[in-house]
Amino acid sequence: MTVSYDVLGMGNAIVDVLASTDDEFLRLNKLAKGAMSLIDAERAEALYQAMRGAVECSGGSCGNTMAGIASLGGKAAYIGKVRDDGLGWTFRHDIRAAGVAFDTPAATSGPPTARSLIFVTPDAQRTMNTYLGACVTLSPADVDPALVASAAVTYVEGYLWDAPDAKAAVVKAMDAAHAAGRQVSLTLSDSFCVDRWRDEFLDLVRNKVDILFANEGELLSLYQAKSFDDALQAARRDGQVLALTRSAKGSVVVRGEEVHVVDAAPVKKVVDTTGAGDLYAAGFLYGFTRGLPLAECARIGGIAAAEIISHVGARPEKPLKTLI
Repeated sequence: MTVSYDVLGMGNAIVDVLASTDDEFLRLNKLAKGAMSLIDAERAEALYQAMRGAVECSGGSCGNTMAGIASLGGKAAYIGKVRDDGLGWTFRHDIRAAGVAFDTPAATSGPPTARSLIFVTPDAQRTMNTYLGACVTLSPADVDPALVASAAVTYVEGYLWDAPDAKAAVVKAMDAAHAAGRQVSLTLSDSFCVDRWRDEFLDLVRNKVDILFANEGELLSLYQAKSFDDALQAARRDGQVLALTRSAKGSVVVRGEEVHVVDAAPVKKVVDTTGAGDLYAAGFLYGFTRGLPLAECARIGGIAAAEIISHVGARPEKPLKTLI
């Protein structure tokens, strides 16, 4: 089958609600700074009412990555579940307006569209509290093997592993990609997510994943290692391509004996780190699907990440293709 898309992404379709706050607010509301916590509908409503000056924008880790690929000039498609409600139509409009193909049918019953309440502190750290809502209704029926086969890479966010039906959908997509001779990429998403599913993630990395994205904390959690170097050596034995981000230290990319240490792209001021890893993955996969050297893929990823942390929100404010 002809390759129609550079990357097909699978993720939780979420509308982000962002607000600036301080450490005292986090303490009073018992929020784990810098982490992503899953919350129920009651908790989501209480936190939403406590937010001040909130800005709503479509997000979701994988959705951000697909929007980044489109902004770079690549071709991206997306699978994710929303409800036929206001936030659901907002998400659908925004991701299509970004240039990403999105045709997953909306749920007509059940929980509402997911939302992530994101609190940004002055040090640019983001604390995410996510109500998954309709995301948990994503199922294998939403995965079209023909669509998967039309993409050079199928990219999956680890957050999907929290819902049993979504997990089954991920496995179906991964198997369909390999059956078509395509590649599979996984982002570990969050160290707390890794803590929940360590053994299953290790099995995926060893048996189903061709390209692994992880930040330093996630990699340490996956291998329960004491140092980045120890975790890196363990990951080299398991993975084919490793794209590992280290915040201001840049990234390390590994394939077999090939190792590249790439500096972070300069940024005048870090405003909000939301989406940094998502956009790094966008830049890396954009380069990878064009057959560029791994170091160049990492350089493009760093440029995309630098743009996203220079403003509030996890979708690019300027066309990324103009920056590379």
